[in-house]
Amino acid sequence: MNEVTIIGAGLAGSEAAYFLAEHGLKVVLVDMKPKLTPAHASDKFCELVCSNSLKSDDIYGNACGLLKEEMRILGSLTMAAAGRSRVPAGGALAVDREKFSSYVDEHLRSHPNIRIVSEEVGDLPASGIVATGPLTQGKLFEAIAAKFGCLHFFDASAPIVSAESIDMEKAFAQDRYDRGPGDYLNCPMTKEEYENFVTELLSAERTILHDFEKNDVFEGCMPLEVMAARGMDTLRFGPFKPVGLTWEGRRPYAALQLRRENEEGTSYGLVGCQTNLRFGEQKRVFSLIPALKNAEFERYGVMHRNTYLEAPKCLNADFSVKGNPGLFFAGQITGVEGYVESAASGLIAGYHVLNRALGKPSLVPPASTVIGALSRYIATENKDFQPMNANYGILEGGYEGIRDKKERRRLIAERALYEIGNFRRQILEG
Repeated sequence: MNEVTIIGAGLAGSEAAYFLAEHGLKVVLVDMKPKLTPAHASDKFCELVCSNSLKSDDIYGNACGLLKEEMRILGSLTMAAAGRSRVPAGGALAVDREKFSSYVDEHLRSHPNIRIVSEEVGDLPASGIVATGPLTQGKLFEAIAAKFGCLHFFDASAPIVSAESIDMEKAFAQDRYDRGPGDYLNCPMTKEEYENFVTELLSAERTILHDFEKNDVFEGCMPLEVMAARGMDTLRFGPFKPVGLTWEGRRPYAALQLRRENEEGTSYGLVGCQTNLRFGEQKRVFSLIPALKNAEFERYGVMHRNTYLEAPKCLNADFSVKGNPGLFFAGQITGVEGYVESAASGLIAGYHVLNRALGKPSLVPPASTVIGALSRYIATENKDFQPMNANYGILEGGYEGIRDKKERRRLIAERALYEIGNFRRQILEG
């Protein structure tokens, strides 16, 4: 392997390029910048186009915080950049976005093993890493679609909460009209509670969409706040309809249903609650539902035009293409969701490319690490596959027998960090 071609210099492509260059491989990093998409404002690589927050930095109490520490162990460029550009934000890791991207940009452009090519790619490479992100466009988009036939337009998603944070005294399990074993959890509301929820939903602050996104709203994924604006009772005839449900001997006035997000039942999605509210507003408004008063959000709802592979049909757990082990995808196009998750997928793809260059068999981190769990998520058959971010629900072996949540998550983190360190040693030293 004389040179590794990497297409895209966002978070994922930047991580992969720097890691491979640092370990002696020659890299050709191809990116359309200085030409910009409507979502970009800077000619620097690794631009943060939305929030400047990389979410929680709590290693022992938050899955995304744990993922960041796994990345630091693996030698992450973006985590180094975040450390150098950090701004005060409580327990979150927030950055000065200009300093963040400048740090990454300078490290990539000055590296002797990296050659930058500024052009818009029109076809898939025979090998290398494709990390062009959720706004992949033009001829490359057409080439990917023609090759895999498994691209989706992801325009809205609903929040996901942890099961243990749901107040089960104010929720009940039942399928509508009892047409099932009780797979759904229902969050009943009185008339006063429902009307207060709708009022606050309508007044909540929304995320501002770029012009290129404003026409990408489909009726089937209508944001909850847009639906509610059609009338006070609209949600009661839609996602909050109480028909077929019984609570304390009678039908509730309104009810939100929660659906399992994983086999273990550790995560629940808010059914029909696609939203464009700002994250803080989502927590505030959805917490008005009695059963969700203390809900912990594992993923907030998002709305934007987003292209991603139906990865289980296309990719292996090492992010390589099925049938072509020399071609890898990384970043949000693979079905991971979020800045940190995107960067992590690029970093781990870099490890897999290096491992292949060294002539070693494929080695995927254990599913008890966040990186390993995300790797397996994107490669596991799922007829309802949608992008996923870091959360405890996808981790394997969560010490379920330990009741104390803090102790359980401490043990999860300690094991994950040990195992990711061992993975690193197996690739770089083994």
